[in-house]
Amino acid sequence: MSRSGAVERAIAALRTGRAVRIEAGEPFVFVSIETATPELLRLLDPESKSPLLISGRRAAALSLANERDAADPAQPVLVAREPWLDRAAAITLADPAQDLARAPIGPLHSLRLKSPDAAQAALVLTRAAGLLPAVWLVDAPDASISIPLDELVGDNLQPDVTLLSRARLPLDGMPDTQIFAFRGSDDGQDHVALLVGAFGGKPPLVRLHSECLTGDVFGSLKCDCGPQLKEALRLIGAAGGGVLLYLRQEGRGIGLANKLRAYALQDRGLDTVDANLRLGFSDDERDYAHASAILRALGIEEVRLLTNNPNKVAALEAEGIKVAERVAHHMPANPHNADYLAVKREKSGHLP
Repeated sequence: MSRSGAVERAIAALRTGRAVRIEAGEPFVFVSIETATPELLRLLDPESKSPLLISGRRAAALSLANERDAADPAQPVLVAREPWLDRAAAITLADPAQDLARAPIGPLHSLRLKSPDAAQAALVLTRAAGLLPAVWLVDAPDASISIPLDELVGDNLQPDVTLLSRARLPLDGMPDTQIFAFRGSDDGQDHVALLVGAFGGKPPLVRLHSECLTGDVFGSLKCDCGPQLKEALRLIGAAGGGVLLYLRQEGRGIGLANKLRAYALQDRGLDTVDANLRLGFSDDERDYAHASAILRALGIEEVRLLTNNPNKVAALEAEGIKVAERVAHHMPANPHNADYLAVKREKSGHLP
């Protein structure tokens, strides 16, 4: 089994509520608090003693940062199991969208982590699965999948893509367009490339568009994603050709359910960056390894990138794709997304 295959299987196991074991000196076995069923928990943890692993940022929000074993917000924190800390309480603790709705609970106490690197890798896998970064550590030698720790660090997580299918796709007012479906080797997600017109051997105009169900499909006014998508296609068509990649990294890579949790936090006054941090994610969980792999599969090594995000330029170049030019991509604000766009400029480095 390839390294990328092991990662893909571990992510699939977490999404379906099964246990994953990381081999790190001594076995480190865990299940997601979201997907592990009560029946599975009773089987794996019959005495209800399994501790809860959460992110350092979430621990700080729960006022655990004054304890020695929870003082670093960059490191996962192991929370001791208490009689009241059942599955429902654990989800309430892990989901900050419920902070203002739940009654006070506690007390909480942190424990020393014996395998901090394995703990960090466990939360990386959980985030990659689109789940809350919170897991039960269980004693289950027969976990559904086992993966060595060294397969979860550095270049070993570098994904590849496989071309699944391609077809002509007539688009209104656009040059001849082909659609390509690629599957990521790490998480099994299907990404799309639209190859528009012809670019005559010159660096094509390229847009890396992250999936946004609420904006692209339903026309949400909370973001500028839908208008960005439409305008990117218009600009690529006007240029005579180019490429639009539609990447499956909803909510800056945190997944649809977590994006909606972030929306709930924004309704309570947090901005988009602080909401992601409160959930236990970074400001932006996306990477562009899939994008670079797709571009290479299309024979493209140099692009004109349609973006206002300098971090996207740097990330693509770090993956080995040369950015010959950054082409500005501005959308007008509306009353619902003006603050969101301001935060992207002030906190996330987007250009005005």
